[in-house]
Amino acid sequence: MTHRISRRAAVLTAGVGAAVLVPGIVIAAPASAATAPSVSCTSAKAGLAAKLKKDITAALATRKGTVAVGLYDRTSKTTCTLRPSTAYDSASVVKVTVLATLLWDAKKHNRYLTDREVTLTKAMITKSDNDATSKLWKQLGPTKIKGFLAAAKMTQTKPGANGYWGLTQITVTDEQKLLKLVTAKNAVLSDNSRAYIRKLMGQVVSSQRWGTPYGAPSGVSVHVKNGWLQRSTHGWRVHSVGTFDGRGHDYMITVLTHGNSTMNYGISTIQGVAKAIHKDLAAAGS
Repeated sequence: MTHRISRRAAVLTAGVGAAVLVPGIVIAAPASAATAPSVSCTSAKAGLAAKLKKDITAALATRKGTVAVGLYDRTSKTTCTLRPSTAYDSASVVKVTVLATLLWDAKKHNRYLTDREVTLTKAMITKSDNDATSKLWKQLGPTKIKGFLAAAKMTQTKPGANGYWGLTQITVTDEQKLLKLVTAKNAVLSDNSRAYIRKLMGQVVSSQRWGTPYGAPSGVSVHVKNGWLQRSTHGWRVHSVGTFDGRGHDYMITVLTHGNSTMNYGISTIQGVAKAIHKDLAAAGS
């Protein structure tokens, strides 16, 4: 996803606080070093929350960059979060929001999508086509986009200005809200709209099916949308949102990252988290 954004190489520096030892004196490390956010999990399934917390934490233990994680499994009433309200440049993950906005607005006007809109939405989601996204973003305009975000209660999402949809600010909390709307009956999106979104997310080209689907058990339906963008600060943003159903589970995963040295580094970070989640949910049974 490189929509109108500079691709200059990022220069990354990291400061690490450490205790300084002087005879008879201990100067503590900065508080920020000791209070890094930790994975938080809850579950109605005995032992599952602790297992997920341990395994997600282990998957991220050696990874650089800033990572935010969201998991929700309806079946076992399981939720995990890490940095749920940290804002990231959306890159192409925002395309699911664009599609949902279009369908929400069409429902309000009691109309079907036009042939043009069907062509554009398919290209936008299955191939991550940027030109198609720009056309739909312009067609919708800020009022409709903000209207959908309000209806969806995605209060932490801030649309990118001046046509820069890839710089929309997103959070794990809001992406998980969107995925919940896509996967269960609600008053915001019609059943047909939800089915259409999942259909396109299930038809993403093979080269873009990395990320949250990694390690998903066979027999589980996978719906995914990824985003990737390099900027001069925070290096590569690499994100993946996915919904999964089957084998006794109905769950959704969001992983947002920046501060990656390369796109592939970010993908590997996301896939380490995804693998742990899929494995733990499958082992827990339904």
